[in-house]
Amino acid sequence: MTDLPRIAAIVGATGAGKSDLAIHVAESLQGEVVSIDSRLIYRGMDIGTAKPTVADRARVPHHLIDVAEPDETWSVARFQYAVSALIPEIVARHRLPILVGGTGQYMRAILQGWTPAPRPADRRIRARLEAEVVEGRGEELIERLRRVDPSSADTIDLRNPRRVIRALEIYEATGAPASQQRGRRPTPFRAICVGLSLPRPELYARIDARIDRMIESGLVDEVRGLLAQGSLRSSPAMSAIGYREIASHLAGETTLEEAVRRIRQATRRFVRRQANWFRASDPSIRWFTPSEGYEADVGDWLRSELRKTHGDI
Repeated sequence: MTDLPRIAAIVGATGAGKSDLAIHVAESLQGEVVSIDSRLIYRGMDIGTAKPTVADRARVPHHLIDVAEPDETWSVARFQYAVSALIPEIVARHRLPILVGGTGQYMRAILQGWTPAPRPADRRIRARLEAEVVEGRGEELIERLRRVDPSSADTIDLRNPRRVIRALEIYEATGAPASQQRGRRPTPFRAICVGLSLPRPELYARIDARIDRMIESGLVDEVRGLLAQGSLRSSPAMSAIGYREIASHLAGETTLEEAVRRIRQATRRFVRRQANWFRASDPSIRWFTPSEGYEADVGDWLRSELRKTHGDI
């Protein structure tokens, strides 16, 4: 394994400080940041996604940010393909690829070399499931998925009907849960993983403060602008936490206070789902608790791990 390119990965819950740590590590270890986040890819979605600022991106190179329009769909496979193309390019520049992001399914797929479950040939199943969503029966589909494939229900974004439909489609076409049909192939790199973990009350306090900053920074106007430019509330990007709730407020369906409450609630649910992807007991991850000056400790540990197989860095 020592001849494989080395990469670092930073995982953890929303609000734990992954992006700031990634910049510190990149500056310390001559790295470039590869965003593994299903929302940072979208142009015009800056505030609600806590996208790294222009100044942050000027400090170190960032990849897979602002690469798609809000109506585009990026699958797990498409993310895997994009990352597999980026890693050799970064390594060829004698720099360290640093994968960072909270989209657990995408990160796991990349780090573990997932191959997708077989795609059913019967399109009639998908059409029927899509019609159920249009009829307002989305919650029924979610409950059905929880019964037949609880593992998928615990990990996919249940707010995204497309992913719920995809999991049910595989089950109905094959008779087996999608979560049991995923294959794996060897990865063309060696990953060293860092995880950030905070006590849940502290993490929730950070999340609440960040949501308040988003509102103060103009999240409502950002969503209003996206809608004015033609983004549909049903588009893939608008299923992101914060955007759907604010769009509902702008449509007169909720007050701003209620929208913010729903954002907090949805974010906490998302944090619990992230915990299903990256567990504290995972031996492949070295966990750190963010504190004053901890970034240097992370950098020292990564440098030590990289030296074990690749010499000085």
